[in-house]
Amino acid sequence: MKITDLLQENTIITDLKARDKKGVLEELVKPVAEIVKISRQELVRVLMERERLGSTGIGDGIGIPHGKIKGMETIIIGCGISKSGVDFQSLDNRPTHLFFMILTPEESTGLHLRILAQLSKLLKNEAFREKLLKVSDKKDVYSIIKEEDEDF
Repeated sequence: MKITDLLQENTIITDLKARDKKGVLEELVKPVAEIVKISRQELVRVLMERERLGSTGIGDGIGIPHGKIKGMETIIIGCGISKSGVDFQSLDNRPTHLFFMILTPEESTGLHLRILAQLSKLLKNEAFREKLLKVSDKKDVYSIIKEEDEDF
């Protein structure tokens, strides 16, 4: 399985408008909620609950909000880019620009961890991150990820 197997072009937002954590999560879940048929409020609630345990802003301008959703049948990834950056209470206290949101069924812990590891591996590559920040088209974002994507 690859990241691009779980990411759809319509779950990519290339110009996030939000200026705070909750706003970013609300934007990221909007296209996903329609696909998984779970309310936006429920998805945001689960993601914010996870954020209370510790920020998923891992530094280097990266945020990987994630959560396990009761009753969800599929795994889905959303991606968002904020050109100006957002205060996501990141570990390095710097603005977050790239967001990859992972939503998995409640019982898929092993796969959830493998997805997190694969995304972290991809996002460690500074050139990859810079490419993503330079594009403004969903197709381009998807293509850049697909170029680097590997089975996990």
